[in-house]
Amino acid sequence: MKRNSPEAGSVNPLVVSNVILAIFAIALGSVMVWALINYRDQKDNVDQKIEAAVTVAKKAQTEEDEKQFIQREKAPYVQYTGPEDLGRVTFSYPKTWSGHVDKDPSEGTLEAYFHPGIVPPIARGQQFALEVKVEGRTYEESLKSYENQIKKGDLKSTPIVINGFNGVRLDGTFQDKIEGSMVLFKVRDKTLSLRADAATFRGDFDNIILKSLDFNP
Repeated sequence: MKRNSPEAGSVNPLVVSNVILAIFAIALGSVMVWALINYRDQKDNVDQKIEAAVTVAKKAQTEEDEKQFIQREKAPYVQYTGPEDLGRVTFSYPKTWSGHVDKDPSEGTLEAYFHPGIVPPIARGQQFALEVKVEGRTYEESLKSYENQIKKGDLKSTPIVINGFNGVRLDGTFQDKIEGSMVLFKVRDKTLSLRADAATFRGDFDNIILKSLDFNP
């Protein structure tokens, strides 16, 4: 009978080390695969974010360029001058606008409408870039006609001084579809009013129309 070897039943260190190395290699490979997948996902997300940011930036730049182009097209401004007996109201407006006088100044009142391109039909609820009126009622009567809307909060009333002329500014809702800004001034025994019928025209109203406004009070 053969004697059992003294190494019988013992664990071979080389086998153990190989097993450990194999497990480590598998784990390392799994980590590397996970890292690669995660890297690609992150890269795709970053690329998408960069692409989205570039698209937004290009759109913003295009809109800004368009705005600047529109502003440049408005100059040089055109000057309107009203009748002498109605205060000789004068102001500048963009050359891209058209004007229409709806009432004959010889009647003692004036209604003029201005709008980009072609002036729309004169009708209640129609929005205009600018409405200019010299009404045959006193300044106090004109202000009183807006008292209820001011009390209800539809309109906000603010005292103003424009180019040395004292008046009142109204901002808010005047009627259906008409939400804008108006200024009123006393012209002898009448009232001068200028109104922008939408927030879209408020910039031109404040920066062009009112800054150039002049009249004989």
